[in-house]
Amino acid sequence: MIRNTNASPQRRRRYWRITLASVVLMVVGAMALPLIGYVYVGVSDVYAQGGGAEDTNPRANYWRAVREGQPGSGAGGTSYSSVTGRPMPGSDAAWLNREADSLIGGGGQNWRQIRNRVIAVYGGWILFGLIVVMLHFYAIRGKIKLEDGRSGERILRWTAWERFVHWTTAASFLVLAVTGLSLLFGRSILIPIMGPEGFAVWAAMAMYVHELVGPWIFTPAVALLLSTWLIHNLPEKGDLEWWLKGGGIIGKSHPSSGRVNSGEKLWFWFIATVGVACIVTGVILAFPIEWEQTRSTMQLSSVIHGAAALLWIGFWMGHAYIGTIGTEGALEGMTTGYVDANWAKQHHDRWYEQVADTAEPAPEKPAGDAAGAPTTASA
Repeated sequence: MIRNTNASPQRRRRYWRITLASVVLMVVGAMALPLIGYVYVGVSDVYAQGGGAEDTNPRANYWRAVREGQPGSGAGGTSYSSVTGRPMPGSDAAWLNREADSLIGGGGQNWRQIRNRVIAVYGGWILFGLIVVMLHFYAIRGKIKLEDGRSGERILRWTAWERFVHWTTAASFLVLAVTGLSLLFGRSILIPIMGPEGFAVWAAMAMYVHELVGPWIFTPAVALLLSTWLIHNLPEKGDLEWWLKGGGIIGKSHPSSGRVNSGEKLWFWFIATVGVACIVTGVILAFPIEWEQTRSTMQLSSVIHGAAALLWIGFWMGHAYIGTIGTEGALEGMTTGYVDANWAKQHHDRWYEQVADTAEPAPEKPAGDAAGAPTTASA
């Protein structure tokens, strides 16, 4: 059971009811609301085809053939295509022939449906739901405090190099998240607010920044992050027990952990798998001409990139929550490099036993700073 030291039993029950009702409404809404679009499309298709009587509307057969990519769909057995089918053996542009003689590629229609009606709709609901759940969780659980207070001693947790790699990755990730979400949800959210002209300017800027930061800053930073922390994220004894005890977030006990706990390891391996897939597809999308990408490759990369990016943003929100407002004393480890000795003992006891003899006196804070500094017990 989730412990709340700051709320009465009546308030806890009320929070649980509100949380349950919110989750149910989000799930029902996520499943039901998108169906309205499919009903509209179905009615529109029936109307366009004259209620299903294809023989009364010869244009339906024509456009069906075009959508299926059949060559020679036009008058006289010919159709126009901007990509012609001239054979170019041995040419560097021979890859163009794979998509020749097709007026409209059906893959583009399918890609738009997946991007706009699956990834954007359900991904948006999932992100919104995660925010609501975290707010409810914080209201119920509150910040995980240091049980024994400040010890007056500190231990080095992250070196200057590790913090540089972390913050470079984090800063570029935030830039990519903002610009990427702007491009994904711009039509439904930003255009009504900014107007078409204003959004057009912002979208052009967002695309430029996204394609600049992604391949040239974020990708090398993630490579450095994975190589720097790989040795600390290998499986070890006690990882499963950490999950069975709720990671110290749920319940009263604080499971044993080494320098990196199982939750941090899951975050690392998520980046190493789903994150890498997001990066690879992003690079493919950023260099379509240089790598001679086909439309189908670009469409598949776009779908994978969008889905993986939304999962990454959702996972990051949980990571950021636990490392900032969710746990007292966690953020200072990545800002100053040091953590309080009691924090290390409470959250990473096995690592603390290895480095306890390196503890040093914590610097005294000037009077008046204690109330607002994030490293104090009142934070």
